[in-house]
Amino acid sequence: MTEMQTADYGTWRSPITADLILAGSIGLGAVAVDGDTLYWLESRPAEKGRNVLVKYTSSGQHQDLTPAPFNVRTRVHEYGGGSFLIANGTIYFSHFADQQIYRQRPGQDPQILTQESHKRYADFCLDDTRNRLIVVCEDHEVTGQEPQNYLATVDLSTGQVQPLVTGSDFYSSPRLSPDRRFLTWLTWEHPNLPWDSTQLWLGEFNHQGELTDIRCLAGQDLVESIAEPQWSPDGRLFFVSDRSGWWNFYRYSGQKIEAIYPMEAEFTYPHWVFGLSSYGFVNAKIIICTYTQQGRWYLGELNVSTQQLTPFDIPYSNLGSLTIRDHQVFLIGSSPTQSSAVICFSLTDQTCHVLKESSQVNLDPAYFSIPTAITFPTTNGLMAHAWYYPPHNPNYQAPAGELPPLLVKSHGGPTASAVNALSLKTQYWTSRGFGYLDVNYGGSTGYGRDYRQRLDGQWGVVDVEDCVNAALYLVNQGRVNPDQLAISGGSAGGYTTLAALTFYDTFKAGASHYGVSDLEALAQDTHKFEARY
Repeated sequence: MTEMQTADYGTWRSPITADLILAGSIGLGAVAVDGDTLYWLESRPAEKGRNVLVKYTSSGQHQDLTPAPFNVRTRVHEYGGGSFLIANGTIYFSHFADQQIYRQRPGQDPQILTQESHKRYADFCLDDTRNRLIVVCEDHEVTGQEPQNYLATVDLSTGQVQPLVTGSDFYSSPRLSPDRRFLTWLTWEHPNLPWDSTQLWLGEFNHQGELTDIRCLAGQDLVESIAEPQWSPDGRLFFVSDRSGWWNFYRYSGQKIEAIYPMEAEFTYPHWVFGLSSYGFVNAKIIICTYTQQGRWYLGELNVSTQQLTPFDIPYSNLGSLTIRDHQVFLIGSSPTQSSAVICFSLTDQTCHVLKESSQVNLDPAYFSIPTAITFPTTNGLMAHAWYYPPHNPNYQAPAGELPPLLVKSHGGPTASAVNALSLKTQYWTSRGFGYLDVNYGGSTGYGRDYRQRLDGQWGVVDVEDCVNAALYLVNQGRVNPDQLAISGGSAGGYTTLAALTFYDTFKAGASHYGVSDLEALAQDTHKFEARY
């Protein structure tokens, strides 16, 4: 640091450069446990985005398992996720180049298991009693038509793929009961997306390994979004549903469905990708879960018997990819001052340990702007939400009476959210003297079903109005310069940016990054998952 200088907002010098942002960063995801061993995926820009499965050894070392050129990534639903499974040290994964399933035994190179070029696979489940995998299969056999989706089995001896459950537009989350008698899974139909309306199913295997007595447990008589079905250690089926207006826990015990812990909070995420994991079981009575309220994520212990939720005091505000081994919780966490990292949280002494960070950039946290949650009035008497990062640099102050320029960010999706986690791309601006406003416009997740559905049929209207009103809210408070407002966004957020610049005079400049610019073209030519979005 140097002596405090006075300079106009937007002209401050900062150590957070574009080169620094790009250097030494990787993506982290899909934390998994097999026995006593921990694994995760690393997405590496230096290897052209290759996804590598990494093993965390007992000595604290990181060991790459999937060799180049293998890329652990599936294209089912285009967004993928759920691209691998590890059981007894053997890895089953989808290779991005050919979308086939490969098997890699301990100490050996990957060997191809399936050989049907028109099929893609995701969300692997090992049916070890019948020597097969149960997977979500996306079949592109008929060119020019939407692919067929179904649950399939993959014989581990021959690699033969056989349909198991068919008839719906989309499938996800096949999960075997502990005794291997039952299978549960999710479906949804066009024009719905998984955060609109899904169905939870249950079937029982006969001696031939076929499903019988298939019945819909939830989502048929009631419009609800269901996610993350899991079996408890004692064989009870848990899932998350927004039937109350919030994604909360429910349990099916063979006779009825009961709410576990009603709360105005979200205990899961929108199902953009396979393999979501926001909770797990310590035992039949204790669930460790992540949940969000007002845009911030928490880690807590839910006692199913007493129906008590106890939050843990941890230094992370954005959480995901949770898995449990004994009394250790592994997850990916970040905060406004800490980049994304694989974390180990001990339930015994309630301490956190960082196992792998996504960024090796060494910056003084004194340069980081800390966001505050704001709730502001918007169109039709409603309220909306955003994270505001004020301009901040320990070496600079602005001349007295000067107001900073503001950059408004419209997140992608649009069914997604802005989170209060460290982003050097954000700090690039704030450390130069810009205010930065990350808007959770109507349609964003984390604020309940009604808020999420505000954007239905109103894309390019509600999101734009909320971004405009968010900026004007700070202007009216005298916190930013009304003549220096800009907006940016990528993908769906790029469309919001273009619409805001076209239909309003609020912003003097904008940047659309890989944004949608022609809605008719998008409606005529997009992949099946989003075809009715």
